[in-house]
Amino acid sequence: MYFNSKGNEEVTYDAIVIGSGVSGGWAAKELCEKGLKTLVLERGRMVRHGDYPTAMMEPWDFENRGQLSVEEMKDYEKQSRTGYTTRKESIHWWIKDTEHPYSEVKRFDWIRGYHVGGRSIMWGRHSYRLSDLDFEANAKDGFGVDWPIRYADIAPWYDHVEKFAGIQGQAEGLAHLPDGQFLPPIELNCVENHLRDNMKQNFNRTLTIGRTANLTQAHHGRGACQFRNRCIRGCPYGAYFSSLSSTLPAADKTGNLTIRPHSIVHSIIYDADQKKAKGVKVLDAETGESLEFYSRIVFSCASALGSTLILMNSANDIFADGLGSSSGELGHNVMDHHFRCGASGTHDGFADKYYKGRRPTGFYIARFQNIDKASESKEFLRGYGYQGGGSRRNWTRGVRELEVGLGEELKKQLIIPGPWQLGMTAFGECLPYHENKVTINRDVLDKHGMPTLTMDVEFKENEKAMRKHMQDSAAEMLEAAGFKDVNTYDAESYPGLGIHEMGTARMGNDPKTSVLNKWNQVWDAPNVFVTDGACMTSAGCQNPSLTYMALTARAANHAVEEMKKMNL
Repeated sequence: MYFNSKGNEEVTYDAIVIGSGVSGGWAAKELCEKGLKTLVLERGRMVRHGDYPTAMMEPWDFENRGQLSVEEMKDYEKQSRTGYTTRKESIHWWIKDTEHPYSEVKRFDWIRGYHVGGRSIMWGRHSYRLSDLDFEANAKDGFGVDWPIRYADIAPWYDHVEKFAGIQGQAEGLAHLPDGQFLPPIELNCVENHLRDNMKQNFNRTLTIGRTANLTQAHHGRGACQFRNRCIRGCPYGAYFSSLSSTLPAADKTGNLTIRPHSIVHSIIYDADQKKAKGVKVLDAETGESLEFYSRIVFSCASALGSTLILMNSANDIFADGLGSSSGELGHNVMDHHFRCGASGTHDGFADKYYKGRRPTGFYIARFQNIDKASESKEFLRGYGYQGGGSRRNWTRGVRELEVGLGEELKKQLIIPGPWQLGMTAFGECLPYHENKVTINRDVLDKHGMPTLTMDVEFKENEKAMRKHMQDSAAEMLEAAGFKDVNTYDAESYPGLGIHEMGTARMGNDPKTSVLNKWNQVWDAPNVFVTDGACMTSAGCQNPSLTYMALTARAANHAVEEMKKMNL
């Protein structure tokens, strides 16, 4: 059911969910299926599954081959840092910097999409479990605070969300990268298999197909991946997990769901007598009206920094710096993965082999540093993994390789595939530094008159030392496998660019040092749950979205159980 009333009537629900992306979709599904009348508030426009305007367009269908004009680019000064969001094929999913500004003490590349479905439409879909290597890391090396959960607490919920979402992958038996409920894996190609075998033999390291939320077979009414490599546009087949294709339809099927687009959550309403929240204040983005909605529980799933901005803007007489601020940790401990460094090379072998299709994923090399005594590093703490892929050079090599000839001779040469090439880029963990923070800025307002954020976040010496190792290890593995012309690179990485922003409302065991308890409840208001990236206590080096899904499902189950006991 979709709520389009523009009145200011007070409406009461069992549950309110803020945000409709990866976490918000899961909260809606779990709460609705457990019988709760649930209102999902989305600050952006309505999008339904199938509303993907560029999904079937070809490259030549786009004006200027998909490039934005100089005039259009003026709205995307910060977004353009990514190199891929400002393309006509997907520009409608990303917000304009001019309409939704933020301030930077240090460079921070904040990438946002405001619409029903959120960034679950555009995400990279890599889906990995954290392990106790990650959940115990803070306690062992002293950075941050200890996680209040361990792998055993979340493992059943990983199972739960994987079975519904559909994750393809290969079981590898690694304790520090746990296997999941996998659909049949996408195949590695010959040069990737060669590197896999060589790495295992020479280094005892594991290369596997990248585990992604792409369906390799029909699953829960959704079609299998067509290998079109247009995922960022939205998939009309529902062949990858998004809240639009998966969780929101499941929630809607119950009859318990109400979605209200164009609903910017201003703040959470705190009842000082009850010591809990009683609802949310909303600004209607179309009319400018101020509205209030009430519920027994609130799930904030507005993205890590979005949820934290809402909590900060919920300041009251008791919590002057925002709801959840009593520990002094709200807004602190910002994390993202640093990446864009690694190595590449070419291989003379396998000239009689090729591949077909456009896979929606490449390979993944599991973390191998600081996982045991034998792999301890003196240079840095924590670790990293790699994502990469191998292919044969195609006709585009003719752009720079003019020595192959001219005219007919050039055409003949470019029809023949070039040598195999393979590259890998590392994704490294960032430690949870208290001084990496965001603060609310009431002087710089967005186009709706709402306060914005100021970013003061940086990668520090531990991450910088890790980056040198990322490059050297990549080159070492390629050279050992017989690759030639091996080159390392570091294209620089700034916080935010990984689009894995985490922290700012971390989980913990002590209300004096954390914002949330082990069930994702705000210590200051236990009927408020935060289950997006804000809740993360450490980052691991794995893509985090699968963990958000599992934590959200787990928290929703706990919330309903507590409601039944009249504890919420």
